[in-house]
Amino acid sequence: MEFLVLPDVPGALDATGGRTDGESARHGRDSRLRRILDDALPDLFGGPGPSTAASPAEAARPGDAPRPGNASSPGDTASPAAAVRPAREVAPAFTVIPHASGRPWIVGRWREDEIVWARAGRDRIAVLGPSSATAGTLAARLRDARTPADLDGLSAELAGSFHLVASIGDRVRVQGSLSTARQVFHADVAGTPVAADRPQTLAALVGAAPREEALAAWLVAPWLPWPLNERCLWKGVDALPAGCYLELSADGGSRAVRWWSPPEPDLPLADGAGRVREALCDAVAVRTRGHDTLSADLSGGMDSTSLCFLAAGDVDRLVTTRWEAADPADEDQVWAARAAASLPGGEHLVLSRDVAPTWFADLSQPDPDIEAPFAWIRTRARLTHMAEQVAARGSSAHLTGHGGDELFLSNPLYLHTLVRTRHVRSIPYLRAYRALHRWRPAHTAQALLANDSFGQWLSRTADELTDPVREVQGRPSFGWGVAYRMPAWATGEAVDTVRRLLRDTGRSEPEPLAPLRGQHAALADARLCGDTLRRVDRLTSRSGVSWHAPYVDDRVVEAALAIRFEDVAMPDRYKPALTAAMRGVVPDAVLGRSTKSEYSAEAYDSLRRHRAELLGLCEDMRLARLGLVNADALRSLLLALPPTSLTLVPLISTFACETWLRNLPSGGAR
Repeated sequence: MEFLVLPDVPGALDATGGRTDGESARHGRDSRLRRILDDALPDLFGGPGPSTAASPAEAARPGDAPRPGNASSPGDTASPAAAVRPAREVAPAFTVIPHASGRPWIVGRWREDEIVWARAGRDRIAVLGPSSATAGTLAARLRDARTPADLDGLSAELAGSFHLVASIGDRVRVQGSLSTARQVFHADVAGTPVAADRPQTLAALVGAAPREEALAAWLVAPWLPWPLNERCLWKGVDALPAGCYLELSADGGSRAVRWWSPPEPDLPLADGAGRVREALCDAVAVRTRGHDTLSADLSGGMDSTSLCFLAAGDVDRLVTTRWEAADPADEDQVWAARAAASLPGGEHLVLSRDVAPTWFADLSQPDPDIEAPFAWIRTRARLTHMAEQVAARGSSAHLTGHGGDELFLSNPLYLHTLVRTRHVRSIPYLRAYRALHRWRPAHTAQALLANDSFGQWLSRTADELTDPVREVQGRPSFGWGVAYRMPAWATGEAVDTVRRLLRDTGRSEPEPLAPLRGQHAALADARLCGDTLRRVDRLTSRSGVSWHAPYVDDRVVEAALAIRFEDVAMPDRYKPALTAAMRGVVPDAVLGRSTKSEYSAEAYDSLRRHRAELLGLCEDMRLARLGLVNADALRSLLLALPPTSLTLVPLISTFACETWLRNLPSGGAR
């Protein structure tokens, strides 16, 4: 799926190309926009031109109420079948869904089962992506809406992961997901605001170049902190802020409108777990609908295992996948086998190391997805291999458990809130964390007393970028996120650039994603996860398999955030909210796991296997050309791997940046 959304600007892109009274001042801008789209759309979306259009009637799902037709021009009362043609009549061609005026509203490529839309009078609404929406529900909500803001309730009710696009009156609402698994980007194209689901589409329209000068920040390990990680790397293109929808108006204006704020974490565990269970059941049901065969991760962890048991009863055939571990003592294989034994009738596929790619394989191979450096670059070849394997077994959709850690693991940052709200009742939590991490009392008290604003904390991280990587037994930190480090092979110029960027951003005092540190960290991690999963879906879809992460659906995220900290913060209880939610769905013998595997053996083995290819990437290194990396220092590390795996983490961000630079076309984003 790939699409653009345009406002209904009078005079822009009219079918006749003519002007009406009062439009002369806009005609030059409109003509430029039309020329840009006419030239670019076939290259962007494939096919010779807009030879097809989506019809609500023909995209209806079994059991849906008949969907209202789409008039091809104002006042058109022809039947839906006569007005438009099926969305998949010609696979390579792109599709245009018009405004009531006949001007383009949504333009792009998608399958019939990826969109549901309806109209009420001259208004339009569409949901793109897996969701619980039906045409009847959308039409009913649209009839009651007077402004785009009236759709806030619908956004909160629908299950799934989707974009919501509505044209009401003279305004258009474009909305993604809280996790950025469905993100919205926007740019000014010939004076008209245009939205898209990926930034390189807009960059191609405006002829934008990448912001190579901003790339230094993407070297930060383990990842770039929020909000810097959501700043688009393409000049003139911006990403929509968290919890907002983009409003496009007929006068050529645009603005971000907040529609969502984090819930108060005040639900007891029993109530919160019930909401999590309902949200997860609905999220999985959205993905299983219409599939006889479905594939899913079954790594042995609680997250993927839960999804497998939720999906097993909804499909005729479940194909599960697990990677063979480099470490023979890895516990995942034991728990995966135990879960598989309780899933009769499924096909359980173990991807062998003798055949499947290992980490860091094929990094020098080209990748057409040039949105930004790919955070999971080390497993890119593995993901492609997995998609090919499940596709050969009849699956076109795959469930992954990613996102569960971000929402359900106990987080020490909860302590910062608990000591201020639960007072003496927070002491057992403090004792447990101190015993687990061997924190000294003085260091713990000092860290808890610190109460920096988010901006102050962000500025302070600039001073720590080159500090030694602390082990688990180091000093506690209850800031707004993890510790960030620049690679040892980053140049002084790169470090200075990132420090300046962090301090400048911190001085602007940006509002955190949530006022409580634990919630902010969970949301930041969920958005980082969603951003990566969006890219994985593009990767696996090239092999015919869509990639689905139910844990980062809006309703699941909100349900997890609403549970009281004191019910999920104790470190001796492993993912208590998810455990309670899945009680009765997942067998107790499987649900009882309280450990998580460690993958340093995989890292060392893979780096040794692919050392020659990685050393090849150090030759004529693009990052070195930009003055950001000392290639000799990086080469030395690859030739003599350090004994501590934490020092290997920056390799991922470094090679993600290097491969992104090598994949950029010389002519820009096209």
